[in-house]
Amino acid sequence: MIVDVVLVLATLVFRALGALGVRRFASWPVSAAHGMAVMLLLTASAHFVPASVTVMPNHADMVRIVPPFLPFADALVYLTGVLELFGALGLVLTATRWAAGLGLAALFVTLLPANIYEAVADISFANGETATPLWQRIPEQLLYIAVVLWAARSADSTPTRRLLGAVRQKPQPELVDH
Repeated sequence: MIVDVVLVLATLVFRALGALGVRRFASWPVSAAHGMAVMLLLTASAHFVPASVTVMPNHADMVRIVPPFLPFADALVYLTGVLELFGALGLVLTATRWAAGLGLAALFVTLLPANIYEAVADISFANGETATPLWQRIPEQLLYIAVVLWAARSADSTPTRRLLGAVRQKPQPELVDH
């Protein structure tokens, strides 16, 4: 729940800066991209926090929510934390926002099994925080996916997007009969 508040408040702060004349935050999608980046910094930090820290979810908590059928839970937690950090960086850089949005949408989909397992197994964190109920978690994941995809659209003219568009539209040579 706190991450949702962080996402909304950060987005509003960035958009307010835009209203005050900061051109970078002149649109809602760009402000949302930066708000999502702030949220991702918060969520990614839990992947690296030592188990002795109990004021927030920590690495051990993240390992416990990895479904048992997935191997190398410890490494997966570190990997997803790194991917969230790269995604946050990608969202704030206009040139990579489109690719970051698509990558984060895919990451949020792949994280869903851990969120479902956390809710179904009723796993509590070391700080006493209980699992987010499934009826809340799935709409949250859908919200995050929608926000990153919406934010990614603000980078329609990036070099990456133009390059991929050019590759798709490249004319195919016609076969000529001799």
